[in-house]
Amino acid sequence: MVNVAARTIGEDLGAGLVSLQWILNGYLLSLAALILVGSSLGDRLGRRRMYLIGVAAFGLASTLCAFAQTPGQLIAFRVLQGVAGALLTPGALALIQGSFRPEDRPAAIGTWAGYAGVAAAAGPFLGGFLVENASWRWIFALNVPLCLLVLWLGRFVPESRDEEETAPFDVAGAVVGSLALGLLTYLLTSWRDLGAPLLVALGAVVLVAVVAFVLLERRPGAMAPAELFSSRVFTAANLMTFLTYGALGVVLFLLVLQLQVSAGYTPIEAGVSTLPLTVCMLLFSARAATVAARIGPRVPMTVGPLVCAAGVMLMSFIGDDATYLVHVFPGITIFAVGLTMLVSPLTSAVLAAAPDHHAGVASGVNNAVARTGSLLAVAAFPALVGLSGTDYQDPAVLTAGFRHGLWLCAGLLVTGGAISWFGLDQAEPGHEALVYDDLEGFDLDEGTDPESMAP
Repeated sequence: MVNVAARTIGEDLGAGLVSLQWILNGYLLSLAALILVGSSLGDRLGRRRMYLIGVAAFGLASTLCAFAQTPGQLIAFRVLQGVAGALLTPGALALIQGSFRPEDRPAAIGTWAGYAGVAAAAGPFLGGFLVENASWRWIFALNVPLCLLVLWLGRFVPESRDEEETAPFDVAGAVVGSLALGLLTYLLTSWRDLGAPLLVALGAVVLVAVVAFVLLERRPGAMAPAELFSSRVFTAANLMTFLTYGALGVVLFLLVLQLQVSAGYTPIEAGVSTLPLTVCMLLFSARAATVAARIGPRVPMTVGPLVCAAGVMLMSFIGDDATYLVHVFPGITIFAVGLTMLVSPLTSAVLAAAPDHHAGVASGVNNAVARTGSLLAVAAFPALVGLSGTDYQDPAVLTAGFRHGLWLCAGLLVTGGAISWFGLDQAEPGHEALVYDDLEGFDLDEGTDPESMAP
């Protein structure tokens, strides 16, 4: 909904393009930086407790967003939303795992995935409706009654935690990782406004922080154990995730702006235009998981990004005379087909490449990598394609930047496909066979991999 409302928010609050980037990235930054922290706290202090604390904090932050009066205030409150999201996001599936008997979990996870798909499908449409008929502030205020309902329902959910976790909390890793990600995002967003000395100094700090984070994660009890990346499959799958979700974030960010500013779409029309993406994921992700379980992840994770790239290239021709059926629908639908092909195999490959005792951490790392890819790409791409300030309000300038941006996204997707083809060529023995054999025991029409429908 925030993507759909971005242009209206910018006009109402007098925000430039950098401020719009941070209204999106402030949330993604804190979410990506702290999601592993939230998972670790839930394992130690209680998953239900941290989940409900996150829901309450998300409701409060949403209230503050609804009353923001300046771009700076909205950015700050969006950062708080991301912190809350990092506490509640890892807990959803953990609560299902801890609340249902093993034989009931597939159906429970299938229900969860179905509701997630319905919510994602309704989001752009509802966001456009609220922006057009009420105010962009309602896209945040709407969260408040939903959070209150979840808090009430949370009384009936049993508590669970990892009773075997004895390692101390990775405070140093959390601090250094957050510092590296925050400074890197700032540099990518604002590098043209910084002097050379400050740019070099901050770049050096980022480099030191990244090296320190890698060294810290070699210790026992690390949030993102370095041993996971000794697997070629795990490393390749996460690098492909970074590139694919980076492209996805930029495509959605630029597409919604282009449709409203250059093609003259209303907010609700721009929101509905992306509906094929979610509908395709909702209807066919389970089938994609079935196919990947039979043939392995290499082919769908290679072909999927290439299909996405073809869809992106078609969308790059959207201009001021764009009609939906001719210029938008074909490209977004092809992009949706490619994304559906790759998401389920991607999650399976990540989990299969990790040792059993690191399955939860592996999923958390992949989740954080996906959000980091989107965060950094949205931060970097506008400057790379020559957009800044209020350029997003000029149809001619925006169209040129939009076209170049989508060509770069197509390049990222093709690179991701190549990484999958070569990186997954020699999968680690044993793990994939175990995962795919296990999948044969489930009815994938009712329940599949828990993250297979969470792009």
